[in-house]
Amino acid sequence: MLTAHQIALDPNDRQATYLARAAGTARFAHNWGLAEWQRQYAAHEADPSQPRPSQLSLRRQLNAIKREAFPWMLEVTKNAPQMAIIQLGEAFKNFFAHRACYPRFRKKGRDDRFSLTNDQFRVEGKRIHIPKLGWVKMREQLRFSGRIVSATVSRRAGRWHASITVDAADPILPLAENQGAVGVDLGVSRLATLSTGETWTGPKALRSLLDRLRRLSRALSRKVKGSRNWAKAKARLAKLHARIGDMRRDSLHQLSLSLTRRFHTIGIEDLNVKGMLGNRRLARAVADMGFHELRRQLEYKAAWRGAEVVVADRWYPSSKTCSCCGYRLETLTLGVRRWRCPGCDNEHDRDLNAAINLKNLAVSSTATSCGGEGAGPLRKHRAKPAPAKQESSGEVNDG
Repeated sequence: MLTAHQIALDPNDRQATYLARAAGTARFAHNWGLAEWQRQYAAHEADPSQPRPSQLSLRRQLNAIKREAFPWMLEVTKNAPQMAIIQLGEAFKNFFAHRACYPRFRKKGRDDRFSLTNDQFRVEGKRIHIPKLGWVKMREQLRFSGRIVSATVSRRAGRWHASITVDAADPILPLAENQGAVGVDLGVSRLATLSTGETWTGPKALRSLLDRLRRLSRALSRKVKGSRNWAKAKARLAKLHARIGDMRRDSLHQLSLSLTRRFHTIGIEDLNVKGMLGNRRLARAVADMGFHELRRQLEYKAAWRGAEVVVADRWYPSSKTCSCCGYRLETLTLGVRRWRCPGCDNEHDRDLNAAINLKNLAVSSTATSCGGEGAGPLRKHRAKPAPAKQESSGEVNDG
């Protein structure tokens, strides 16, 4: 199973300068390759006798001219321009297969990254060795053991990170504890309500830092675009956006880790997040919760631990159905948080009742897959199959 671990780097000034130059070299190679691809493709369309462009031919062309035309490329690792051209070829392959949009030119400050193959770097403890640079400190050790496939070094909001891909054993984490099944109802006031009665409020990072975000945004708008003060204000705003994202992801990782570690079957809803974002009264709160990211984490972490995520159909009435007798209400407005069942006279908390129904649906789906009887529309989701691995020879150093 291919899995990646993103680790923050702690480079000194000299190392940070090298990383920026390597990212700039990769960006230049990508843009040069894209421009050449467009030129050669147009020439082939005008004259079919002309060869069609390919990533292999572009790599050969760049290697033939870089010593004379771009000698500064030799000051950084050779992987920076080579992998940029290879990734450009993959981008065009995905475009022609209708899996992605047309490749675009990379921009400084937005696409600051370069990739390394497994024979060009080493990982030992809390440090990584990069060609022509040496050892760079990492903030933590690599968590997964197995064969190292590749690494991508990128900068986000002024901080450098290394995303290291490992071909790890399957499963790579201990199996889920035997605490049965659980239903998870997602919401705005509370991030998650479990069928066990537990609730997760969530950090509401955007809401807590909204005043500061507005202040920095106004400060940026008052600066002359392109000036030094504008660049400083832009960096401060980007750093705050990164902090908001980190707070949200940390909360979602804690919740998904707790669920996949404890329960072998997890029932959730297929929420129409795009439609919810169309409601101007709820859009900010919905975006602040990160429902899609939570579902993504649950699916791949459940696969790691041998658990299963059962996704209820988008139209499954989990909130309107009584979890005791099965009575279904005709209507239930969003403002009603508690309601009494006309069938059995039980009073329900809206979110807890929905979570219990999702749990029952997940249990019934498991029985159905084993040959028993189950009810309710559902879809089962597991982690996407890992892509074909690249040639690899490096090993993770556990020491």
